[in-house]
Amino acid sequence: MGCDGGTIPKRHELVKGPRKVEKVDKVAELVARWFYCALSQEKLRRPIVACELGRLYNKDAIIEYLLDKSPDKTPMESASHIKSIKNVTELQLVDNPAWCGDKESIKGDKYDDLQSARFICPVVGLEMNGRHRFCFLRNCGCVFSERALKEIKAEVCHKCGTPFQEEDVIVLNGNKEDVEILKKRMEERRLKSKLEKKSKKGKTAAAASQQEPSAGPSKAKNGKDCVSSSSGENRQIIFTKSSENGNPSVPGKVNKASSTTTKRSIADSEDKSEAYKSIFTTHSSAKRSKEECSNWVTHTAYYF
Repeated sequence: MGCDGGTIPKRHELVKGPRKVEKVDKVAELVARWFYCALSQEKLRRPIVACELGRLYNKDAIIEYLLDKSPDKTPMESASHIKSIKNVTELQLVDNPAWCGDKESIKGDKYDDLQSARFICPVVGLEMNGRHRFCFLRNCGCVFSERALKEIKAEVCHKCGTPFQEEDVIVLNGNKEDVEILKKRMEERRLKSKLEKKSKKGKTAAAASQQEPSAGPSKAKNGKDCVSSSSGENRQIIFTKSSENGNPSVPGKVNKASSTTTKRSIADSEDKSEAYKSIFTTHSSAKRSKEECSNWVTHTAYYF
């Protein structure tokens, strides 16, 4: 069916040529980067945070992303380098007094001026709408335009006064070259922090190993004290038992009972020594009586 004289095909319908490359609208790209969250694709609202690569996020979206540990979690390229809340910095932004908000354009009967931004640079006054390069300081989170940092060179933040270095300056929504430089700095910073943690652990382990031998003799002394104290407790227990056999035990008279028992032990030892002496003397006297009897028998036999 077709080509029967009712329709005349054209050349572009029959011959397929190379497809035209679709160009991205620059204005739409700037709006998506500077006015919407890079993770949830929602409008940016305070508190706003930025990662070490210069991307803007809503803090609520980052917290939900970090708390979601389900196996069905979809990997996000824009937040794959964020492992904890410490990898992002909360931004200290300055409101634009000329920005009237979105309240008047709810009905759609007003033109939205995309050139006007919600935030501005506190030093120069440039609007943060993507037309100008903006940076933030990783130490304090204050946001400035790149022009302000170049014109007013200082080693201290213009807003809060915290010191910073060139490595602490991070470009917001930079180009590919900026992102590569920031990625190298991020990797170096994380390696440095890991090495510092390992060195701290090694120092603590060495300090603990040095303290162990010094604590050894003290433990031994304490052990001897425990033995002596335990032996003393056993003696006290024995003394209380002996007091139970004789008189009712009273906790306040333990020392007296111990003294009486010691006296009794000394007396018993003296009695034993005297008994031993008496046994020895009786044995020796018995021997002597036998010898005298034998001598008397021999003497009488001699006379008879």
